[in-house]
Amino acid sequence: VRWGRPLNLVRLRIVRQDVTVAREMISTSMRQVLLSILACFAFLGPAFAQPYPLDTLIESPEGPVFEVPIEGMIDKALANYLDRALNEAEEANASVVILHMDTFGGLVDAADQMRTAILNTDVPVVTFIDRNAASAGALISLASDRIVMVPGASIGAATVVSGGSGEAAPDKYQSYMRGQMRATAEATGRDPQIAEAMVDETLEVKGVSPAGQVLTLSAKEALDVGFADAIMESILDLTAALGVQQQELVVHAASGVERFLRFFASPIVQSILMMMMLGGLYFELQSPGVGFAGAMAAIGAALFFAPNYLTGLVESWEIAIFVLGVMLLLVEVFIVPGFGIPGIAGLIFVLGGLGAALIPNIGLDFPSGGEVSSAFLTLGLTLVLLIALGFSMGKYLPNNSRFQNLVLAGDLSSIQGYTSADSNLSLLGQTGPAITSLRPAGLAEIDGQRIDVVSQGDFIDAGTVVEVVTVKGSRVVVKRSAALPAAEA
Repeated sequence: VRWGRPLNLVRLRIVRQDVTVAREMISTSMRQVLLSILACFAFLGPAFAQPYPLDTLIESPEGPVFEVPIEGMIDKALANYLDRALNEAEEANASVVILHMDTFGGLVDAADQMRTAILNTDVPVVTFIDRNAASAGALISLASDRIVMVPGASIGAATVVSGGSGEAAPDKYQSYMRGQMRATAEATGRDPQIAEAMVDETLEVKGVSPAGQVLTLSAKEALDVGFADAIMESILDLTAALGVQQQELVVHAASGVERFLRFFASPIVQSILMMMMLGGLYFELQSPGVGFAGAMAAIGAALFFAPNYLTGLVESWEIAIFVLGVMLLLVEVFIVPGFGIPGIAGLIFVLGGLGAALIPNIGLDFPSGGEVSSAFLTLGLTLVLLIALGFSMGKYLPNNSRFQNLVLAGDLSSIQGYTSADSNLSLLGQTGPAITSLRPAGLAEIDGQRIDVVSQGDFIDAGTVVEVVTVKGSRVVVKRSAALPAAEA
């Protein structure tokens, strides 16, 4: 009114200003709400990750279903077996390959070979985790197109450790494993951050795993974060979900050679083979020549080194060191008898070659000191067991009746009726002249017969009368006779 404008117009402008302010406030609030929602999804993203449906994996289920067991230690023999199984599945135009997995891990290079084979195959691959997919098993599982777990199964804990010692390997090994896990997860559409957390305990995955512990997922947790695609009880349930329950199920099996390699690569069998080698070598050096002990040592060495070489646990230079040690010991025995430099060097090389064969090294790059000490502790315990076994066999085996039937007894006395020839006891007490000088052996005429005789150790001239005092087989012992003087003989 004061500005000379109508009151209603002033009110209208005030209302328009209020609406504009309200709109700006609402717009700002909406933006804040949307940002908050997006932040929540970013924070809880892994928890809302959705697994892939199983029935979309196979486009035309016409070929057979291959079930391939992945059990026990992951080693070179198992990696070669998986290569063969995948090749046969491709040749048979298989609908799907199901890896029936239950493993606590194994060799990193073998797991990498298996991972690469799975990623490169044209056949869809599903890993069915039956209880455990730890360490190297987790890497292999990540390479497959789908992961199915039984209730109570687990996957993860892929930190690289130094063999039997259980200590974490140096960071360069961890870095390599982190890269492998990350790259594999990216290739198969899974969260690479979760995959890395299975290796590196310092990584934190919000809503999934705090920093300070290596990630291991249960079946339900793996399903929630999208690492597993389903939880099922059996292979039959899996084939039904895949839509291939009507197809032929081919349960693939390892060949005899593959089972042979894996059996002789086990730690218990390795200890027995080392005892065969060292025990046979010792007894062969005690009685030189190619006999049973030498053959036992050679067989033990072949069965120890060959499977481990083929499975990647033993390298060529380790075998060369062992062979060089054996050659030095043979030089000590046959060329320079005694126990000098060749013998000491040979013993060091033999034990060093065996010890190095027990260590999972790559070339001359050895793991931590704990793993080295563990290998030589195993070798030391094997030597102690070998000594104890040899002592026990030496003490108790000769008294065993069955063993006595296999070998010649050590004492075959005349009391037991054993003689090298018939004893002519009628010669006892008879006398006769010595035909030749006895030095102490010679000839004498006894009872009209020329007989080989031996004196009791003294020299007796030819012509001297002697008397038979002992007859033991073909051995006739005589002495000077007191019946006639030597001159009258």
